[in-house]
Amino acid sequence: MNEPSALPSTAAEELLRCWMGLDPHSIGEAAIRRAVRLRMLSLGIDDVQTFVRLVETDKKERDRLVEEVVVAESWFFRDHQVYDHLRRFVAARIKARPSDPVRILSAPCAAGEEPYSIAMSLLDSGLQPEQFRIDAIDISRVALSKAKTARYSPNAFRNADSGFRDRWFRMDGGSAVLDESVSRCINFAWANILEVSFVTGAIDSGRAPYDVVFCRNLLIYLTTDARSAVERSIDRLLKEDGIVVLGAAEPAILQGNWVADSVGSTFTLRRGVSGESARWPSLAGRSALPAPRRPKPTLPPPNTAPSYPAPSPQPPQARPSRFPAPAPSPTPPAPSPTPPAPPPTSTKSADLRCEDSGGGSATQTVHLILADVNALANARRFSEAIALCESAQRDIGPSAELYFIAGIMHQTSGSLAIAEDCFQKTLYLDASHDEALLALSLLAEQRGDSGQAAQYRRSALRVVERKGDR
Repeated sequence: MNEPSALPSTAAEELLRCWMGLDPHSIGEAAIRRAVRLRMLSLGIDDVQTFVRLVETDKKERDRLVEEVVVAESWFFRDHQVYDHLRRFVAARIKARPSDPVRILSAPCAAGEEPYSIAMSLLDSGLQPEQFRIDAIDISRVALSKAKTARYSPNAFRNADSGFRDRWFRMDGGSAVLDESVSRCINFAWANILEVSFVTGAIDSGRAPYDVVFCRNLLIYLTTDARSAVERSIDRLLKEDGIVVLGAAEPAILQGNWVADSVGSTFTLRRGVSGESARWPSLAGRSALPAPRRPKPTLPPPNTAPSYPAPSPQPPQARPSRFPAPAPSPTPPAPSPTPPAPPPTSTKSADLRCEDSGGGSATQTVHLILADVNALANARRFSEAIALCESAQRDIGPSAELYFIAGIMHQTSGSLAIAEDCFQKTLYLDASHDEALLALSLLAEQRGDSGQAAQYRRSALRVVERKGDR
C-alpha cells in the first residue's frame, strides 16, 4: 500500500484534545502526525477520514493511538523531599485519626514508579499496609501492564538512594523485581482523571475522598480547558483538609485558592483558608513578564554568586476560587499536624562546607543543603532560602539543582524575571533538566509567548524520551 497522506492537523489534534486534553503544542504537530501515520500503516488504512471514524468509534484503536503519543516514563523516588513530607503528613494524619486509613491517589501513575515509591516510603516509616490505601490510575494500558508486572530496568533507579532497592527488590537477570508485600499495597486501574465518570465512581464506591492526590507533571501538557477539568476533579476527589502534590513547575497553573502546605514541600498544596491568598502568579492573569535579560545564560565564576534582590514581602494578588466552598465535614476537624522543626542555622551550613572540604562528596553536600533550603521555604523564609542557595554556590561552585530551587523560590515570591534567569542557568549546567524546561515553558506562557512555551515543552518531552531510552 502507499504511505498514507498526513492527517490534517485539526483532525488529529481534535481527537486527542477532546479525549485526553492534550495540548498539541506540548509535543508538536509532527509527533501527532507520526503517531497517526504509524497506526494507519499498522491497520493497512490509506484513507485518513476512514481512520478518524475508526478511532472515534473503536475504543481499542483510540487507546492504541494514545499509546503512540504518551510518554509513560518515570523513576523511583523522584524528588525525595516530596516523600519526606508525605511521611510526615501521613504520620500526623494517622495520629489524629488512628482508625481511618490514609487514602492516596496517584494520577497518572505511569509504569508504577510513583505509587510504589509511596508504598515503600510508608512501609519504611513503620506503617502497616492496612494503615493506608493507594489507588493508581493511568490512561496508558501498556504502562499499567508494566506496573502490574513490577519488573524494572536500572533506568528506573536513577537519582535515588539504592538502599530501598536492596530492601524491596530481588534481581532476576537484568531486571529488578519488586517484593509482593509492596505490590499488594497498590490498586491499579485504567481511568482518565479528566472524566467526570471517574470522579463520580471513586466517590460513590467509597475510594474517595482522598487525603493525598499526586498529580505530577500532567498539567503542563494539557490545554487550558483540560487543566480546569483536572483541577475540578482534584477539588472533588480531595478531602477538605487534604493535600495535592504537583510537579515543580505546576503550582501556578491552578486557578483556585490553593496555597503551599504549611508543613510540606513547596510543591505540595492545600486549600487556602479564609483570608489566605494563593502564593503563585496566576497564568490566567497573563501578568506582564519582562523578556529574559540575555538570550543565553552566563554563569558567574566558580567562587562568586549572582546578586539577587530580596523577593517582595507582599504576596501576589489574591485570586478568587473557581470552585464552591467545600461542604462542611460531618466530623470535627483534625488537629493541625505538628509544625516542622526550626530550619537549620548558618552554623549547620558552615559544618556542611567543612565536611565537603575534608574530602566529602560535593553531590552529598548539595543534597544536604537542598534539605536546608526546603526547610526554610516551608517556613516561608524565602529570602533566607535564596541566600543559602547563593552562599552554597560561592562555597561549592555552580549547581544545577541549587539554581533550580532558587528559581522556584523567586517564582513563588513573584520575582519572575529573576526566576527565569535561574532556570536558564540550570539548563546551562544540566541541559537534560526537564523540570527547568517545564518551568521556563510556564513563564513564557505567562508573558504570552506561546511559541517559546511550546518550544520549551517539546524540548522537555525530548529529554524525557531520551532518559527513557537509556
